Amino acid sequence: MFRLSNNLIGILNILTFVLSIPILWAGIWLSNKGVTECEKFLDKPVIVLGVFLMVVSLAGLIGACCRVSWLLWLYLVVMFLLIVLLFCFTIFAFVVTNKGAGEVVSGRGYKEYRLGDYSHWLQKRVNSTKNWNKIRSCLVDSKVCSKFADKHLNESVEKFYAEHLSSIQSGCCKPSNDCGFTYVGPTQWTKSNSN
Repeated sequence: MFRLSNNLIGILNILTFVLSIPILWAGIWLSNKGVTECEKFLDKPVIVLGVFLMVVSLAGLIGACCRVSWLLWLYLVVMFLLIVLLFCFTIFAFVVTNKGAGEVVSGRGYKEYRLGDYSHWLQKRVNSTKNWNKIRSCLVDSKVCSKFADKHLNESVEKFYAEHLSSIQSGCCKPSNDCGFTYVGPTQWTKSNSN
């Protein structure tokens, strides 16, 4: 039974090690070839993740194959801490975004999202000019709004209002319904005379 579990740990760590190589390569590529703010924002975390996975998988592989018990214990402690960290991050992400579930709008297939509906911590991060420039750069690079506009380009206003939009599409690509703008196109709106 001990041999089977060691073989299983060895196989899983070989797979993890192989997976860490393209992750590390992607981080290095981003740091050398990344031109946008979004790519530059991701290079260091991706490199750290790749190195971390590589070191942990090597520790597990050497511990399992060479029967180095202290290395296996170290591997197990690190994996336990990683699981606890991921659990804490999940709870943190839920708490930070929990209030921002969106507000149902009568006659619309989508919800309205407002920054004020989210936690104060998240509001401060998004309202920071430095952070907002990175977020905006990532939105522009991923072409969220331009793909959204292309997809709904020839739709009537009725069909557009019936669409189920993501929180990014509803919150970033079109104005809030409270602003009173008139629909021209998915990302083109005109100020109505009543405002």
